[in-house]
Order: sequence, then structure tokens, then C-alpha cells
Amino acid sequence: MNDRYERNIGAITQAEQELLKTKRAAIIGLGGLGCYIADLLARIGLGHLTLIDGDVYNSSNLNRQQNAMETNLGKSKVSETKERLLKIRSDLSIKTFHILIDEENAGDLLKDHDVIIDALDNIKTRLLAEKIANELGVVLVHGAVREWFAQVSTIFPGDLTLSMLYQSDSEFERPSVLAFTPAFCASVQASEALKVLLNKEGILRQKLFVADLSSGSFEIIDLKKRK
Repeated sequence: MNDRYERNIGAITQAEQELLKTKRAAIIGLGGLGCYIADLLARIGLGHLTLIDGDVYNSSNLNRQQNAMETNLGKSKVSETKERLLKIRSDLSIKTFHILIDEENAGDLLKDHDVIIDALDNIKTRLLAEKIANELGVVLVHGAVREWFAQVSTIFPGDLTLSMLYQSDSEFERPSVLAFTPAFCASVQASEALKVLLNKEGILRQKLFVADLSSGSFEIIDLKKRK
């Protein structure tokens, strides 16, 4: 399929397209955000994806998670996502870990990647992901959704943006989320990951992109001014 990426060229160069084949991304969480991000990065031409999630699909996922279907309820999110991605790109290198990330395994799971993507649904694990990414010297692309709202920030080693935004003792919540909100947020996260991998300008470093889809309003908050 020599024409697979022809519509990418122009937005990125042929050399950048070839570079993407060598790049490795880890996605933590394969729910509303992670499944879309994995799909987008696979279609763009990324060489390798590591998918990490210890959960299975249930009926409450059907309203917003791209890979959730009535036919795969009870099945592993990582295995179902891998199966779908290989139907899109049979040459894609994929590792899956049906496991919840924690202090003991995070370093081994996330090492040797060019970018780590936070597609999580709780603050405690997000802060752990930031800590490990910082220790590994790897960029973390953060995304979060609630109702009609989405936020994205790209966190370089040393920035510790999430530690500024969230308290470590914040309680776990399951907010309402509409189907299009994670799809939108995931698209912004995928674009940030691409910019990081190709060393492009305009990265949301020390910035917080906030979208309110109910009003169609968007804001970029300069976090350096809030330190």
C-alpha cells in the first residue's frame, strides 16, 4: 500500500513520515480517550504502540468508548484494541499489558518510549504517570474530560504540571462524559504527541488547552504565570 500515507504528506514531510516508523508511544488507559488516540496514531504511521489497561468492557462504556460493543462486553480492552488496530495496520508493532499501572510496575512498563500518553480516569494514577515520565526523561501528554469539557497539556521532564493542577489526595470521580468529548480531546492529544515526536513548534508545554464544547469556546491558559 504505497499510497497509504500520501495524504499525510504536505502536513508533514516524507522524511518525517519515515521518522514516525521508528517512534514508540505508550498509552496508559484504553477507555474513552485511549482507544481514539491509539487509532489516530496507528493511522498516522507510528511504528510502535504499547497499550496498558487492566480493565474489561462493560455496558457503561458503550456511550463513549470507540471499541466498546455489545459483542465484546467482558473482554480485555487492550486485547480488543490490539485486534482492531491490526485490522487497520497489519505492520503495526503492538505490545499489550492487561494490568493496572502502579508504583512497582510503572518504570518497567513505560521505559524505552519516545512519548507517554495519559488517557487515565483518575488523579492518583495521573500523578504517578507524571512522576515516572519525569524520572525516565520522557514527555507526557495529558488529557482529561468531563461532560462537555476537555483539557490537554504536554508535560516535559521537570515541568511537573499535573502536580500543580491536582492535589495528590483528590478523590476518584466518575464524571458524566458525552461521546464526542473524548473523541475531541483524543484528537488534540494525538496532535500533541505527533508534534513531540517530530520536534515541531506549537506544543502545549506549560500551557493548558481547555475546550467547552457546549459553548464552542476554547482557551489556552499560560501555566507559567500561575506558578
